[in-house]
Amino acid sequence: MKQDLPESVSRDPLAALLDVQRDAFLREPFPAWEVRARHLRALRAMLFDNRDALAEAMNADFGQRSKAEITLSEFVVLKQEIDGALRHGARWMKPQRRSVGKWLRPGRARIVPQPLGVAGIVVPWNYPLLLGAGPLVCALAAGNRAMIKMPELTPRTSALFEALIEKTFSRDHVAVVNGDASVGAAFTALPFDHLLFTGSTRIGHEVMRAASANLTPVTLELGGKSPALIGEHARFDYAVDSLLLGKTLNAGQTCIAPDYVLLPRGQEAAFIERARTRFAQLYPDFLNNRDYTSIISARHFGRLVRIADEALAAGAQLHPLGGQLGGQDATTRRMAPVIVTNAPANTALMQEEIFGPLLPLVPYDTLDEALRYVNSRARPLALYLYADDARTIERVTRETIAGGMSVNETLMHIAAEGLPFGGVGASGMGAYHGYEGFATFSKLKPVFTQARLNARGLIAPPYGRIFRFLVNLMMKF
Repeated sequence: MKQDLPESVSRDPLAALLDVQRDAFLREPFPAWEVRARHLRALRAMLFDNRDALAEAMNADFGQRSKAEITLSEFVVLKQEIDGALRHGARWMKPQRRSVGKWLRPGRARIVPQPLGVAGIVVPWNYPLLLGAGPLVCALAAGNRAMIKMPELTPRTSALFEALIEKTFSRDHVAVVNGDASVGAAFTALPFDHLLFTGSTRIGHEVMRAASANLTPVTLELGGKSPALIGEHARFDYAVDSLLLGKTLNAGQTCIAPDYVLLPRGQEAAFIERARTRFAQLYPDFLNNRDYTSIISARHFGRLVRIADEALAAGAQLHPLGGQLGGQDATTRRMAPVIVTNAPANTALMQEEIFGPLLPLVPYDTLDEALRYVNSRARPLALYLYADDARTIERVTRETIAGGMSVNETLMHIAAEGLPFGGVGASGMGAYHGYEGFATFSKLKPVFTQARLNARGLIAPPYGRIFRFLVNLMMKF
């Protein structure tokens, strides 16, 4: 198994690898669908033949990660992504006819989807398999080569994924790079044909700056504070139960986890009580429960404790759901959800993406007030609405902007096969999954074909009476 690149690594080995992949791409710039499908099937077989080993590696990296959650949130979604690409990819590849307009007839126009070349994919630690292999599916379906930078916070998973990819693909086709932040910085500075980065908004700024030096197009899947809005006449208990599922998956270490809840004023106590009852049902004997995931590292655990303590010192109230000892164990990095009320707006809890099991409640008096609250902040990666009346659903859908939205559900829009996944504004740019992923890693080349018999010569110099007549005719119709 390959060792991680040393801390002092230069960009030259990475640049050389990129050159190797680009040369290989130029030898086969438009692979047939049968070739692409073979690569997708090989990836699927590699993932599922090694499912237990990959799950064990992730569990070891986290200290405790629920195998059931790994299956549901990584393997099930990946299988759907690969199967969807295999089912639809041949159709996605076909040229699309487009109109030429009346003045260019009988010429013809079409869009030809064309592979870009070599894609770079930067993977975060929270879902290292899904967010590494998921974009790779799109890149392979589009006919590209790919280099993947795996996260350093999941070293066992990253090393195993590298070894498995190396057994499955030639290095000039798909290659995994492991290493620390300096390797990541060198990786994002490479002149890829497209770069997809998933991670924090702060690092996203650095990635975009690095890519701009090469005019490398980027897809940035970032984060932010994703709001959940419980409508005035929502099914309240259902909403609380659903939000708790979204917040406890991966212990809240999910870029689209609900970050705060807007709810009608006066319902805070009912929310806390319902959440406490439901959490006890979901995770009995919490500190020993194997269905709940640990916080990834001591540093991240300490950060969550720190921002909760800061909010408490500023006047907020903390409502732990974990029973004994509040459900916290620094040794195992287990942290049960904590509902927070009355957190001041200037605290880190209310300013930064939480990325853990802390959930502030923000009461509102009117829907207008709730919408102003959401719209006065940076555009989120996800927005969740709990409501059954069509008027509220329509207003929130039209009057807010977010990367994605679920109604009466949490997280699940990311798993919908036909929906693109991406951010907007501070939560990212571009999208992937399904056809949109294929399009992201393709150049949709416009091609105009002139007819043998055409009128082009009538609007050529010298510009005389016939030209003026034709131009006037064009301007009228």
